Amino acid sequence: MKKPLTPLGDSEMEILHIVWEKDEATVADVHEHILGYRKVAYTTVMTIMKKLADKGILTFRKDGVTYIYRAAQPQEKVKHGLLRQTLAKVFKGSPAEMVQSLVEHEDLSDEEKKQLAQVLKTLKK
Repeated sequence: MKKPLTPLGDSEMEILHIVWEKDEATVADVHEHILGYRKVAYTTVMTIMKKLADKGILTFRKDGVTYIYRAAQPQEKVKHGLLRQTLAKVFKGSPAEMVQSLVEHEDLSDEEKKQLAQVLKTLKK
């Protein structure tokens, strides 16, 4: 049986998004990026990136004494795995209930509504 993706915390997701955006990044790269909008300790970023590597979410290679991290799996695969977990836990496996909750309780822009309508239209085909 395939091991499910470990749930990720807010800081882990924040760092993962940065690594996805950069394709590969050092702790210093990620730390500098986050400092652009909030304070965080370098060691905190380092610890989280190590934990993400321990979970198999990030991989790394060494370049001298520097660790260069990249995503271990494609972004869409990770997002889909996390979404499936949420679907199972929160919505008892019902995609319809999840979409209904999203539509009813989120303030969607007109563009987002159009995009959602287009996705649903493709399901009818």
